[in-house]
Amino acid sequence: MPQSFTPEQLKAVLPTGLLSFPLTDFHANGDLNLEGYRARLEWLAPYGTATLFAAGGTGEFFSLTPREFSDVARVAVQTCEGQTPIVVGAGHGTRIAIEYAQEAEKQGAAGILLMPPYLTETSQAGLRAHIAAVCRSTKLGVIVYNRANCRLAPDTLAAVAEECPNLIGFKDGVGDIEAMVAVYNRMGDRLTYLGGLPTAEVYAQAYLAMGVPTYSSAVFNFIPKTAKQFYDAVVNKDRATVDRLLRDFFFPYLAIRNRQPGYAVSIVKAGATLVGHSAGPVRSPLSDLNQAELDALRPLIEQLGPQ
Repeated sequence: MPQSFTPEQLKAVLPTGLLSFPLTDFHANGDLNLEGYRARLEWLAPYGTATLFAAGGTGEFFSLTPREFSDVARVAVQTCEGQTPIVVGAGHGTRIAIEYAQEAEKQGAAGILLMPPYLTETSQAGLRAHIAAVCRSTKLGVIVYNRANCRLAPDTLAAVAEECPNLIGFKDGVGDIEAMVAVYNRMGDRLTYLGGLPTAEVYAQAYLAMGVPTYSSAVFNFIPKTAKQFYDAVVNKDRATVDRLLRDFFFPYLAIRNRQPGYAVSIVKAGATLVGHSAGPVRSPLSDLNQAELDALRPLIEQLGPQ
C-alpha cells in the first residue's frame, strides 16, 4: 500500500532524524536475495531512522536490473509500512530515470532520490532539463543528489525548484563548502538539506553548522546503535562523544575504506557480515574486502560493543 506522503510531508520528516541506505542482499552467486533483504529491513527499522533509502548508492542501485529494482522497492515498502518512510533511488538517463520514478511511486514509495545521470559530462542546462523531467513525471517528492556529474549551480537549482514544487531536497555528496553555503544562501528553507558524502559522520558537525540537519549513515547497516549514538552526539553538540568515536572508530575505518575505489560500499557489506547480518558479496565492478582488511575491520567493530 502507498505510504501516502505528500512532498511537503516528506520534506518535514527528513530532517527529524538519522537517515540510512540499506544494503541490497545478494546470494553467493550474485542473485538477488529478497528474503535476506526483508530480514535486514526488519532488523534495522526498529532502531528508528527518519527515513530509509531503498536501492540507493549503498544498496548498489547501479547494479540492479529493472525487475530487481521493482522487487527491492516493493519489499522495502511492504516491510517498513507503518514504521519508516521509504525513499527509492532513480537514475541513469532521463527516460530510464522517469520509468524508475514512476515504478517507485507505483510500489508505494514516499519519495524519490534522483541519482546522478549516466553521462561522462553534463551542462547546467542539461541537468535542469533532466531533473525537471523526472519531477514532472511523478507526484512524489524528489531529492536531487548533488554528486559526480550532477553538480548543480545555485541558479540551476533555483530554476528547477521554481518550475517543480515537488523538488523538496538537496543531498550533497561533493563536500565543496563554498558551493554548499551558496546553495543554502540562495534556496533557504525552500529545500531540505541532507549530507551525503561517503562516511558522512566525518563531515556531520561542519554540515550541521551550514544548515544541513541530517545525513545518511552507511555504517548504520552494521553498527546501528553506534550510528544513532553518534548522530545524537552531533545534534546535541556532545563534542567529547563525537571526538571519541571519530578517533577510535571512524578514522581507522576510513583508512581501510580508502584502500580501494568503491570500498565505500564494500566495507559496509563486510561490516554486515562481521556482525552476523551478511548481505552477501558486492556485484562487479565493485570488489569485496580481502581477508587482511576484514581482519583489520573486525576489532574496530568489536570494541564498540553489542548493537
